Amino acid sequence: MNEDILRALVEERWTALEAEQPKGERRLRVSQLPVVVEHGNPLAVAVDHEGYRHVLVPIDAHRRVRPGLDGPVLRLRKRPLEDEESYQTYADLACLRTDLNDLFTELCVDVLDAAEKRPENPVKALHHVLDRWRELFRMSGSPLTGERLAGLFGELTVLTRLLERDPSAHRLWRGPSGYRHDFASGHTAVEVKSATVGEGRRPRIHGLDQLEPPEDGRLHLVWLRLLRTPVTGSGTPLVGLVDRALELCDDEGALLELLAAAGYRLPEADRYRDVCFAVTETRWYGVTSDFPGLTARRLVAAGVPVSALDVEFTIDLSGETIPPLTPSEISHVIEGMIQESV
Repeated sequence: MNEDILRALVEERWTALEAEQPKGERRLRVSQLPVVVEHGNPLAVAVDHEGYRHVLVPIDAHRRVRPGLDGPVLRLRKRPLEDEESYQTYADLACLRTDLNDLFTELCVDVLDAAEKRPENPVKALHHVLDRWRELFRMSGSPLTGERLAGLFGELTVLTRLLERDPSAHRLWRGPSGYRHDFASGHTAVEVKSATVGEGRRPRIHGLDQLEPPEDGRLHLVWLRLLRTPVTGSGTPLVGLVDRALELCDDEGALLELLAAAGYRLPEADRYRDVCFAVTETRWYGVTSDFPGLTARRLVAAGVPVSALDVEFTIDLSGETIPPLTPSEISHVIEGMIQESV
């Protein structure tokens, strides 16, 4: 069903519902729509006793809707509705400003269109549309360049591998929030370093705590060599990698927030259409007691007072002095992180 038909349909239904007499407080006047999702359940529009408009997306009773959207313009909550013939649970999105009804119509048309295209998971379609609309109004920031682009690409490379194992693994991505390690679960952490220039393997370490394992846990360092390539070449476009992570993730909104904190905002994706990298080398290392580097704990153990701030240094992992993890060991690390996050 095209957008013009959907727009005319929901406006017609809302207008008819608004002409009816309210049925009492906390009750909705509901009209089902010819947009059907999983299990043959139709979407619906509604009007409440205060005259606010709603769109209702059917969901299974055990599903949750995302918290945090509770006015002053939009409110999203889980709502069961029952009549003489049926009982159905909905994700109920309401507009609390009648002067914004025109904009709400456009939002609802997008919701209906997305649910029609993804009938097997309509609540994800709803969240996806809300995130897109929210991104339209987010302030732009400075574009990512140089090392920050390579760093984001490297972290997304690791993130997609985690998401392939667990669609909720975005919760392990801690770097955008300022945490000392890029990824962390209960007792396991992973720090990602990407290089685009130079020879050897010489990651730059930021701070005396970046090579410090979690308390009673383990730290691993992932080193990637990236080669900037044309978009038509053999590399992976950054925009494509972002899309892949969003596709794998079970909460696009949460991942979009992380991406924005890392400096990548979806409406600005065109800035990065020509950014493409090929991963020419990947190594995972266990950061053990013989791993090169400085930490506050090592300095204290050596009797050196720790009073320096903003410490940065480079370590050299060239050669085979520090052996990398084997593929099976890497898989074991990933599996362990997923299990710890459950």
